[in-house]
Amino acid sequence: MTRLAFATHNAHKVGEVWAILAPIVAGLERTDVASARDLGAPAPVEDGVTFSENALIKARALARATGLPAIADDSGIAVDVMGGAPGIFSALWSGRHGADSDNLDLLLAQMADIRDPHRGAAFVCAAALVTPDGREVVTIGQMRGRLARVPSGEHGFGYDPIFIADGQAASNAELSPAAKNAISHRGAAFRALAPHVRDAIGP
Repeated sequence: MTRLAFATHNAHKVGEVWAILAPIVAGLERTDVASARDLGAPAPVEDGVTFSENALIKARALARATGLPAIADDSGIAVDVMGGAPGIFSALWSGRHGADSDNLDLLLAQMADIRDPHRGAAFVCAAALVTPDGREVVTIGQMRGRLARVPSGEHGFGYDPIFIADGQAASNAELSPAAKNAISHRGAAFRALAPHVRDAIGP
């Protein structure tokens, strides 16, 4: 039986977030978490101007539509020399939502002349929980690192092939899912949210 709704249409992301929450939220089974697509809930217009605002928009809409505690996240990459861009526009950077390879290629082209010491960046994630009675919690996770000059690796998605996290020699896309979750912005945000999820769904 579904106990927690997740405002995403990405089945891969549902599994990833469940793997992050399960060690902290005792008794949370994979079948307890259902995506907005599984629940037939429409996607709201994300017109916030921060990651936190967009995560809350999605979680609020799903909690209203389902009557269940709802979680959502909004995330992206923030490049230091670009003033934090692409930021909330990360998935749209090339002009078309979710065109991962086009987004990545455009960012690499824009950064082509930037010297290695100045290629710092961070992945940022805001994770939100909204309950049917109106309780709202937002937690933030960040993963600092730098942009590589060429993509590498087959795992992950989005900008993972060109992002090398601090302390790592390989890109995010070269790390195993478990290794990435242990250090990722999404992992940090949802681990911080997990105690609130546990309280919201009960035993």
